[in-house]
Amino acid sequence: MRSVALSPQAREEALEAMSSTELDVLVVGGGVVGSGAALDAATRGLSVGLVEARDFASGTSSRSSKLIHGGLRYLEMLDFRLVSEALQERGLLIQTLAPHLVKPVPFLYPLTHRGWERLYAGTGVALYDTLSLLSGRSRGVPAHRHLTRRGARKIVPSLRKDALVGALLYFDAQVDDARHTMFVARTAAAYGAHVASRARVVGLLREGERVTGAEVHDLESGRTLRVRARQVINATGVWTDETQGLVGERGQFHVRASKGIHLVVPRDRIRGDSGLILRTEKSVLFVIPWGRHWIIGTTDTDWKLGLAHPAASAADIEYLLDHVNAVLEQPLTHEDVEGVYAGLRPLLSGESESTSKLSREHAVAHTVPGLVVVAGGKYTTYRVMAKDAVDAAVHGLHIKVPRSVTEKVPLLGAEGFEALKNAAPLLGQQYGVHEARILHLLGRYGSLIHEVLELVAGDPSLGEPLAGAPDYLRAEIVYAASHEGARHLDDFLARRTRISIETFDRGMGVVEEVARLVAPVLGWSDEQVEREVEHYRKRVEAERESQKMPDDETADAARMGAPEVVPVV
Repeated sequence: MRSVALSPQAREEALEAMSSTELDVLVVGGGVVGSGAALDAATRGLSVGLVEARDFASGTSSRSSKLIHGGLRYLEMLDFRLVSEALQERGLLIQTLAPHLVKPVPFLYPLTHRGWERLYAGTGVALYDTLSLLSGRSRGVPAHRHLTRRGARKIVPSLRKDALVGALLYFDAQVDDARHTMFVARTAAAYGAHVASRARVVGLLREGERVTGAEVHDLESGRTLRVRARQVINATGVWTDETQGLVGERGQFHVRASKGIHLVVPRDRIRGDSGLILRTEKSVLFVIPWGRHWIIGTTDTDWKLGLAHPAASAADIEYLLDHVNAVLEQPLTHEDVEGVYAGLRPLLSGESESTSKLSREHAVAHTVPGLVVVAGGKYTTYRVMAKDAVDAAVHGLHIKVPRSVTEKVPLLGAEGFEALKNAAPLLGQQYGVHEARILHLLGRYGSLIHEVLELVAGDPSLGEPLAGAPDYLRAEIVYAASHEGARHLDDFLARRTRISIETFDRGMGVVEEVARLVAPVLGWSDEQVEREVEHYRKRVEAERESQKMPDDETADAARMGAPEVVPVV
């Protein structure tokens, strides 16, 4: 498939194209479901627009546990259909759709009771593996194993001896969620979708009771565009109720936001070759390998404050540290925490008081003629959600449209990935880049690696690592500006890379270097460079302050002390 760059010029052309013709489908929301819906519609031969108010994946889709999984704990809720569907999607992503982005990852489940627990948990994990095979896809990951306490502590030596009597080892998969979402949006553009970030829907166009498009405010230029579409898909996640409100009618279902926070700590703070899954009194806790780091999460609490920047409080951080320290020989302290991030799950509102018990199912409805709403669900099942939303939109088009083909459409970068991985030493020699760097780049760009390396060939200084974040090359920052739709420093440091959570200084040591690298690509003046740097510094200061606050209300107030670089109004 021909690669398409989400360049500044491409964004302008997309907005111009959307405003100059009637689209078949306009998708509102550039998270994974909205991006998936744009890809699904585009690959059915429909004319498609995708608009996102902030950056791609800037909401829930960049703040997950980074797992592609069936949801082992949902078996306890007897939700076999959801688990089976998610496992099928896991197999598809690992083997066909995104092998460059989605990787198997092992998890150790410590057993704390002799006899009955091994039988109970072992039966659940065996069922998990069986559902994976019965889903119609080979599982894409190894089968589970039973371990003794000694065997478990060989894999994770940091486990306290008295924290387990044995263990189970099973596999799921992980993904850099923000990068994957961006790749889905970029693949949609490659199939003809018009894609634009920093373009907020401020109103819906109506002809009588029918929705016929949207009024879109370009936050970069300040202009407002009228985008006509035969069907509009609302895929705005936790903003679903707010977007439904633009119609002026009560929606058919409502979304309840559940906050989940995660900590990032250096890999050397926990000795182990596998992730951990721990049962808590409320839910489960994951300790997830993440390159030279661990991700620890998550919480699951009701959130009724601002949706754009949910804040992690001191109580949230303490909760995670207390629970993980219960099983570690060397307890983690606040000084070990490199990064913290908080996200909101868009759960379908139900009868349960506890958000951890609310369904992870999704729902699709034609709330008014011309408007389809999709809400709920899990990151792993985004493709199914997108397909269902487009199916509903197609029903309203009243024309013959092909069925969804996205289960057979690999994302950009997937084709040829395995062959390039085998050729990593040769690629390193060809471009003068160490083999370890090549493997790192392949895991982020797949077969699009050549586009990044060509930047290095044109300017060898771009082959150097960032001075303040040596895990990333300077070329990756320039490429994010020229090809991946990044527009502001937060996009580069929080989503195209994960520097904001992978460094103790939260990216402060690299922020000026990044700004100077992207300024020529984005046309920034010296004044704008200074403004962007100052905004990012204030964002970091506000987040650090919020994480000292005792509860959600005070944490939210502290986090809101830093305004957005481009106000979303």
